[in-house]
Amino acid sequence: MSETPPSAEQLVALEREARRIYERYEVEVVEGFGFCPWAERARREGEVEVRIVLEDDASLAQDLGPALAAVEAHAARDHVAVGLVVFPRVSMPRDAFARFVAELRERHADAHGRTPPMALAEFHPDAPADLGAAARLVPFLRRSPDPTIQCVRLSVLSELRRGEEGTDFIDLSTTSLAEILARPVKKPLHERVAERNLETVCARGTEAIEAVLADIAADRAAAYARVLGAG
Repeated sequence: MSETPPSAEQLVALEREARRIYERYEVEVVEGFGFCPWAERARREGEVEVRIVLEDDASLAQDLGPALAAVEAHAARDHVAVGLVVFPRVSMPRDAFARFVAELRERHADAHGRTPPMALAEFHPDAPADLGAAARLVPFLRRSPDPTIQCVRLSVLSELRRGEEGTDFIDLSTTSLAEILARPVKKPLHERVAERNLETVCARGTEAIEAVLADIAADRAAAYARVLGAG
């Protein structure tokens, strides 16, 4: 980024470009490869909102306030099922960003008497594809163009889990205990989604996904350099 602090006009332009770049990731990667079965519907129905935090690493190290304010703004809007907080000027590595999000998660929980309305998950551009197991692939699936926090409303998540898992009716008068015990047990929703995503990546190939991510990353680098007068 530029050595001198960005001007107000540059920050306005950066916010616009950061929003555009994130939306490319949402549409071309998350929705395009089907990594979240509810993403497109939620976006089209206005249940997804994006907020941009323009502070850099040094500023956020001194004051978490702007980041926490963005999380709380999503939490306060009941129609927001998924809120994204994007940090276009943050360059901290993935492990440091995970610690940053963990601290925000604690602050958010404290602000709501330890019953937070939102679940926070970190997304980061530095994550290789690990196909060894479904859970180990998750960071790659969350390889957003900028460090990003996904805030999912916990009440909506609970509804999704109930809707997906359901409750099968069993007529105990006609069903033996052996038949009940022989029925397959459904895995938790997040595990099933992760396994479907692993199947998708294996079928489509990491190269196809990497190509889209690389194109978005190049777009980001050029756009940010242009608006900040760098390069």
